[in-house]
Amino acid sequence: MDSPARIALLIDADNARAARIDVILSELSAFGETSIRRAYGNWTKSGLKSWTAVLHDHGIRPVQQFDPSKGKNASDIALAVDAVEILHTQRPDAFALVSSDADFTPLVMHLREHGVAVYGFGDAKTPAPFQSACSRFLVLDRLAERTSDPRDEDAADDDTGTREESDSAPLRVPPEQLRADQKLVSLLRRAVESAADESGWARVGTVGNHISNQSSFDPRNYGYAKLSRLLEASGLFDVRDEGLTTVAVRDRKVPGQRSSGRRASRAAGAAGGGDAAQGTGGTAAATKDIGASAPTATTATKAPAKTAATKRTSRGGRAR
Repeated sequence: MDSPARIALLIDADNARAARIDVILSELSAFGETSIRRAYGNWTKSGLKSWTAVLHDHGIRPVQQFDPSKGKNASDIALAVDAVEILHTQRPDAFALVSSDADFTPLVMHLREHGVAVYGFGDAKTPAPFQSACSRFLVLDRLAERTSDPRDEDAADDDTGTREESDSAPLRVPPEQLRADQKLVSLLRRAVESAADESGWARVGTVGNHISNQSSFDPRNYGYAKLSRLLEASGLFDVRDEGLTTVAVRDRKVPGQRSSGRRASRAAGAAGGGDAAQGTGGTAAATKDIGASAPTATTATKAPAKTAATKRTSRGGRAR
């Protein structure tokens, strides 16, 4: 039996909220075992009391780092130094960084260059460079705490058509906002196009793999539990076999483009046929004109001959 992946969880307590620690650990359990758990901060500050209340309950080791001078936060440097040390000595399979600070972007890039995945957790305000650098980034503001069976959610969707909103559930980004996000639309359409077969249909699982290999995208950041639901909600894709392992999607613009192409081909063919018919008709008409004009030429040729004979007759008459 293969051993689970080992994950190192490093928390920037100064830039993260303790209320979501259960959600974070639950999420990481899907990737492996969080065997290294550390939180960095100046624990003498009153602002970190919310963290001190949950550290021991979740087996998180607090790392004290005093601020060397007023206005300076040394916890970030301590976290980065430990991350590099853990990378080369304990060699975990992945790192989880909990922070909304973009200063960790170079650290994330360094870790990924050494072949480990980096799962980021932060608020919606987290700068885009840090989010994009992670293998996957989850917005804690939108990540719902799911303690019930996921099938209950599916049943609720089937019964009501929409999921009832609550304080523990993230608000879904409406379809018009999804379509207005050009970066998201381009990402989805490129992934579907890359995974599509000759008919334009692509398995959602394959689409998800294409996306995860190139970005930190997660549909839950937009309030959707599944990628297929986000694709359908966008209104840009057709979805079939929803709820089955064969669920697939197709870009709605593809059939339209192909139909337009076929219509254009038929129009071109019709135009070509018309030109050909016109050309044939023109040739026939020209031939007819030539045929019609031939007797005229003959008549014109005979007329002078007749005139000459008449002249000879006239001359003969006078001679006689």
